[in-house]
Amino acid sequence: MAAISAQMVKELRERTGAGMMDCKRALEEVNGDLEKAIDLLREKGIAKAAKKSGRIAAEGLTGFAANGNVGTIVEINCETDFVAKNPEFQALVKDIAEHVIAHRPASVEEALTQSFQGGEDLGTAINAKIATIGENLNFRRFEILEKTDAGVFGGYLHMGGKIGVLVALENTTDETLAKDLAMHAAASNPRFGVREEVSQDEIDREREVLKNQALGEGKPANIVDKMVEGRMSKFFEEYCLVEQPFVKDPDKRVSQLLKEAGATFGSFARFQVGEGIEKKQDDFAAEVMAQVNKQ
Repeated sequence: MAAISAQMVKELRERTGAGMMDCKRALEEVNGDLEKAIDLLREKGIAKAAKKSGRIAAEGLTGFAANGNVGTIVEINCETDFVAKNPEFQALVKDIAEHVIAHRPASVEEALTQSFQGGEDLGTAINAKIATIGENLNFRRFEILEKTDAGVFGGYLHMGGKIGVLVALENTTDETLAKDLAMHAAASNPRFGVREEVSQDEIDREREVLKNQALGEGKPANIVDKMVEGRMSKFFEEYCLVEQPFVKDPDKRVSQLLKEAGATFGSFARFQVGEGIEKKQDDFAAEVMAQVNKQ
């Protein structure tokens, strides 16, 4: 029997959308012949999902889960908002979040190879859902957050999960505060938690842009540096969560809110469904006419 390499299994998965173990078994059955393995999976109906795997999945939901000192947020995509409202799909999002908490994968690729709910791997389970739900589904990303015993998690889902945020705070047990900050992040979309998270390269780049703007406005060179530092404060206020005005009380910054509660900021993650995915723009009228012309 030919040796079945991980690369062979990977290529078969990419071409068929079948689960890893199904691909491995098919290759073993046909002595490593890739084309025969594809035919075998098609014959068994396991490659059914492959027909849908090329379609853009830019809708979907985010979800979060927490257990002890570990929390996670995930994004699972589908093709239509209709499926995103399907209870079966919603349950899958919840189950995948709990899977990530339990198995702590280092990447989506690793997560897909892990046993799911005591059965076959997660990739196989997702492909089974593709076959039953009838749309391409994609486990796009996740992030794991950690806290100490002295901390707390707070999560918020906007529009049922179109935007999801998970926040970790330390030195507090106030879950309401953590949830409020998750809601704040959903609304204000900060890029960073605290200014220390902003790379020096990005700070230098922003400072250079602001300096050139000030000089371009004809400001005297001797006051440009002061102007740049003032505008950098605005930059941090716009992009760093703890420096933003709190959405429920704009007269207070988030940092002040935390100080009053005796809490410290830990970390956060914010996912918005489909961000960064190029969506196909369908011409509905042309689609209808195409169907009419087939009659």
